[in-house]
Amino acid sequence: MKDYIQLLQNLIRIPSFSREEGETACLLQQFLESKGIAEVHREKNNIWATVRHFDANRPTLLLNSHHDTVRPCASYTRDPFIPTLEDGRLYGLGSNDAGASLVSLITVFCDLYNEPLPFNLLLALSAEEEVTGESGIRHLLPMLPRIDMAIVGEPTQMRVALGERGLVVLDGVALGVSGHAARNEGVNALYQALDDIQCLRQFRFERESSLLGPIKVSVTQIQAGTQHNVVPDECRFVVDVRTTDAYSNEETVNLLQSAVKSRLTARSTRIRASAIEVGHPLVKSALSAGLSTFVSPTTSDMSQMAFPSIKVGPGDSARSHSADEWVGVGEIEQAIGLYKDIILNLKL
Repeated sequence: MKDYIQLLQNLIRIPSFSREEGETACLLQQFLESKGIAEVHREKNNIWATVRHFDANRPTLLLNSHHDTVRPCASYTRDPFIPTLEDGRLYGLGSNDAGASLVSLITVFCDLYNEPLPFNLLLALSAEEEVTGESGIRHLLPMLPRIDMAIVGEPTQMRVALGERGLVVLDGVALGVSGHAARNEGVNALYQALDDIQCLRQFRFERESSLLGPIKVSVTQIQAGTQHNVVPDECRFVVDVRTTDAYSNEETVNLLQSAVKSRLTARSTRIRASAIEVGHPLVKSALSAGLSTFVSPTTSDMSQMAFPSIKVGPGDSARSHSADEWVGVGEIEQAIGLYKDIILNLKL
């Protein structure tokens, strides 16, 4: 444990904001090499390795977590880059999200590196998770060997997330014709937008996810008009859509567009919903280890994975992105044991 807690402390000391993880990538590569991992690969700021007895004919389990962090908020009372151990808690930026999961999965990978398992382990320590960046896991996945399933390390109090919603942000534009408000001229784009907003508010999708429930559509911003006596010829609004596995993100956008007159443009469709069957071997193994399940309210790199995956790790999501972030050393010790239980009891 000492070496791995020291690794987490060293990670905290190095600023690793999203898209600025070069130094922590070097540290992680050097650490794995120091533990006797024969081939450690780097792709941009992503680090990956396979177990010694990797066999392309066997199924592969991905162990993934991220080493980038958000920027510290202004209300920190501690230096976010000085790791401090107090009363069994390790304080520092990234300790909880997701350094604890990261070092726990590294520990398990190194411990099982030489074991003749009936499946492969592939460790991927990714960048840019906090911004769903172009050079993170989405860039890395096509370069990796075929993956059949994944454990994604995030702070969940070691509860197993069976799924998470996707996210699509839509920019809506309603067009009208300007005119003088006193003479009731023109076509009011604001009224057109309000009609469409009401339609979106009441819209119901035919299919519903058995795990994630209904798709959630919320209009969160609106802007129109230049002055009080001019009928606005344009109204812009923003729609937050929390998608599910009942429809692809593209299908969801098309269905909403067909229901309104305003033009809806998706900023991105890459943050996809994730859901795994309760009967999947990974879930069964987690349940046999005594872990409980839930549906996660937050997104992660699971959104980029087209294969079955679970999200589970030490720490608490409520501590993420907050001042004076911390994780319990005991939480890491527990996570290492539980990760091993899931892996060693996995029956494919």
